[in-house]
Amino acid sequence: MTTTTPSLDSDRLHAAIGLFLRDVGSVITAASVITGDKLGLYKALAGGGPQTSQELAMATETHERYVREWLANQAAAGYVLYDPDSRRFSLPAEHVPLLADDASEVNMCALFGMGQPLFADEPKVTQAFKTGRGVGWHEHDARLYASTDRIFRNGYASHLVADWLPALDGVEAKLRTGAKVADVGCGYGSSTILMAKAYPMSQFAGYDYHEASIVAAREAARQAGLADRVKFEVVYGDAVPAGDFDLVCCFDCVHDMGDPVGVLSRLHGALKPNGTLMIVEPFAGDALEENLTPVGRIFYGASTMLCTPASLAQEGGLALGAQAGEARIREVALQAGFSEFRRAAETPFNLVYEAQP
Repeated sequence: MTTTTPSLDSDRLHAAIGLFLRDVGSVITAASVITGDKLGLYKALAGGGPQTSQELAMATETHERYVREWLANQAAAGYVLYDPDSRRFSLPAEHVPLLADDASEVNMCALFGMGQPLFADEPKVTQAFKTGRGVGWHEHDARLYASTDRIFRNGYASHLVADWLPALDGVEAKLRTGAKVADVGCGYGSSTILMAKAYPMSQFAGYDYHEASIVAAREAARQAGLADRVKFEVVYGDAVPAGDFDLVCCFDCVHDMGDPVGVLSRLHGALKPNGTLMIVEPFAGDALEENLTPVGRIFYGASTMLCTPASLAQEGGLALGAQAGEARIREVALQAGFSEFRRAAETPFNLVYEAQP
């Protein structure tokens, strides 16, 4: 048998080389972004204006030679600007919310930081590719959990109280007068605490099977002075106490569940007859081609290393993936017994669904 070597288009080859070099550069630069974030280098540039490496080092109490090399990398990446005449570096105003504002919804530092646990856990996931077994959320590098909370909490802070809850039918009025709320898969409790601060007449319970996250959530509630109205418990989703909740929330976690139909069926039983289930999921279209975007690339990458392995590690192992899309989530909710389902709100990063018994 003879084989033929396909001819190469030189222009397309050079374009591909450029594409891959940019990606390799991004991976390597990610470590420097983490360093700049931890040491306050971006904040010093944002607050202090154009600076030489010596000036930035003095402002941040760091070593000039390290700072000089870091600035060169950041300038080559296009993250900071360099003026060869003054030999000063500056952070463009448009980059401040991406790198120097901890409260910004589009701060990218936590996303860069996510690379640390992903690389640390790569051997486990690579082995799982061969066996088909899962990698549980609790089995990952410990840096994952705080990074995940940091990635999501600013988006929740921007939209949860201002946009998402008001978009649900009649829910905000109940919260203002006194409702009972469950936050399932609560992680560090940022979403739970945001709601509790906004609605002081209501009671909140956060549930997660990951004990270390619940410990962190309890401490956050204590520091916020909310321990009397907010409780956090180590509970699996399919063991949430049956009761009379007015609202049950699932923030970016339904796609991680091994048996989402079973869990949502349990949550159906935990609601009052006129209660509401709110599901927040990553933004996704129903077809693969709709998600071949920069945001979809991130979600699919995280889903490969985190979300799909987490689901496969649980009973059921449905493995919806982080880009399941509205039609698939609707199907799961209806199979779980909910009679009504609609898209209530959206952002460029999230879809918000409302389901009712």
